[in-house]
Amino acid sequence: MKFKTAFLATRATAYLAVGVAAGALAVALAGPAATIAGPLFGAQPSDHLALFARIFDKVRADYVDPPDDTKMVVGAINGMLTSLDPHSAYLDAKALGDFQTTMRGEEFGGLGLEVMEEGGLVRVVSPIDDTPAARAGMLSGDIITAIDDAQVQGLSLKEAVDKMRGPAKTSVRLKVTRGSEKEPREFTIVREIIKVLPVRSRVESGDIGYIRITQFNQETYDGLRTAISRFRSDPGADTLKGYILDLRNNPGGLLTQSIEVVNAFVDHGEIVSTRGRTAEQQQEYYARAGADLSGGKPLVVLINGGSASASEIVSGALQDLKRATLIGTRSFGKGSVQTVLPLGDDGALKLTTARYFTPSGRSIQAKGIEPDIRVREAIPDDLKGMVDSKGEASLTGHLKNGDDEKTGSEAYIPPDPAKDAQLIAAIDLLHGHTPKPSDPPTAISAKDRPHSDN
Repeated sequence: MKFKTAFLATRATAYLAVGVAAGALAVALAGPAATIAGPLFGAQPSDHLALFARIFDKVRADYVDPPDDTKMVVGAINGMLTSLDPHSAYLDAKALGDFQTTMRGEEFGGLGLEVMEEGGLVRVVSPIDDTPAARAGMLSGDIITAIDDAQVQGLSLKEAVDKMRGPAKTSVRLKVTRGSEKEPREFTIVREIIKVLPVRSRVESGDIGYIRITQFNQETYDGLRTAISRFRSDPGADTLKGYILDLRNNPGGLLTQSIEVVNAFVDHGEIVSTRGRTAEQQQEYYARAGADLSGGKPLVVLINGGSASASEIVSGALQDLKRATLIGTRSFGKGSVQTVLPLGDDGALKLTTARYFTPSGRSIQAKGIEPDIRVREAIPDDLKGMVDSKGEASLTGHLKNGDDEKTGSEAYIPPDPAKDAQLIAAIDLLHGHTPKPSDPPTAISAKDRPHSDN
């Protein structure tokens, strides 16, 4: 396979991440950058820096109270980055450590939420499976407005995340609004030690290997390989009808891991390409022969409005290579790659450096991946209108992609697999019954759909 390792060849301490958010770790962008018109148009970088220094000195000398120099500089950096796009950010030393902890799959004390900044508040990208936040009933799209009575408006994302994290067995109260009507809700959640298991698997219907990937961290490929190996014994290679790869509500992660996951199901062809401004950012990543672990068994991939970035790389590649049938609803639409550039003791810069393209040359930026078979879930009455992912195209300052940008779609997964229309459609397809688009199959009872956990 031709690809850079998790670390860029020419900058040995930098690595690529393509997630919508890094666990609840990405540092917030403090707000819109100031617009300066007039003589600066066309000025040299040194002129901009000179202006910044003049304003900085004026504020230090004349502001009503003595300002914090560090806070001003960090605020200026964040303002500069938020003027670029929603995914570029400054990570101070603590935030960088948190980011690395999540990407390594290590434990931390918290709630289990993937979040990002939106309009000065905090939006839930996805609750992580089997964590306190998921069990409490928090959903993709929830907007967090207060944490233990502290208003989120005015906090950076880092400050909000720090308030949600804490020692295990301590509690935190979250006020959220949900849906277009902004229905207020309150959750009291007890923190736990969060150990993100990026891959969960089980046998469905006695003859299908179900694999759910919740995040692309450094343990993802190994978890996938272990799951496929187990399926060779249970239910056994001769019995196995095929695989279901569930990428719903997966916000992304490491580019290299997404490439390895695709290569576990194919043994030839381009997987993804990246295109940026420099030669280093023009990369093509190919499958290596002999790395296919699937034995050519049929494959169905599940996606929805919470499937973003690295999960879109995987689903787009498998769709373009005619290796899988995609079932679900349109994905999130994040088609950019961020490079994490360490700054020594000062943390790191997470900077958007390239766009990525599927093997056929598609950019899914602000458009998403359309499934081959569109199947919608039956949304409970009390959640209708409250579980939609607005998608990349709704984010302020997102990278534009022509005139036909599309919003996201529903990001709801029924907690009861027996009522999961998209899962049932995938099972039906692997059993030789093509589901009708947008018409959820009738749910079957759990006793009629045997499975075992791996």
